Amino acid sequence: KVGWYNAVLQPAFHLPYPDDTLAFVVLSTPSMFDKALKPFVNKERLKIIRDPVDQCIAHHLSRVKEKFPDQRVDVMFDYEMLPSRKPKFLAQTAAHVAGAAYYYQRKDVKLDPWGKKKIFGVCIHPKYGGWFAIRGLLLFPAIQVPFLEQPAPVDCVSTEEKRIELLEQFNFHWQDGRYRDIIEVKERYSEEQKAYFATPPAERLRLLGLSQ
Repeated sequence: KVGWYNAVLQPAFHLPYPDDTLAFVVLSTPSMFDKALKPFVNKERLKIIRDPVDQCIAHHLSRVKEKFPDQRVDVMFDYEMLPSRKPKFLAQTAAHVAGAAYYYQRKDVKLDPWGKKKIFGVCIHPKYGGWFAIRGLLLFPAIQVPFLEQPAPVDCVSTEEKRIELLEQFNFHWQDGRYRDIIEVKERYSEEQKAYFATPPAERLRLLGLSQ
């Protein structure tokens, strides 16, 4: 429910919908690369003009909207910004309040070792660890769900030591991706997918056989 999200954020970040409005957080799992992105690129090769992943997600979410012709469905993407340069929605907070993934933050560590350093939080999924992404939000303004019960996200990094290790790795060594394996995972990105996301965005089109 939108109210779960708004309840944990300052008013500047609130979504402008009634508290009982139904929303879905959209995640992409490791298999998205082979099952969605590559077929999309093969089919839409000539129409890809910006980030292929963003266009692929937009394509699939527009198809979801088509399934509800009688409903208004508002879509927000993780990369969209407001004119104020604030993100349209805070993806990790949305995933946490929806019970999709646990958003580990500095406040989850009792004995904070970082002093004045800025420490960013990170979401961990109980099945995919850090090998997933939060892609968007689907909102159904006409559907109110006062009866919906809030599921708690799975606290899969439960020890103080592991949480410190996770935040250290994410903040200071994120390039090596070790933070993604902070727990035992069921599935991770393929080597091809890792190479794709490790490539600077400007060069990714070439990797997919698309030239600018």
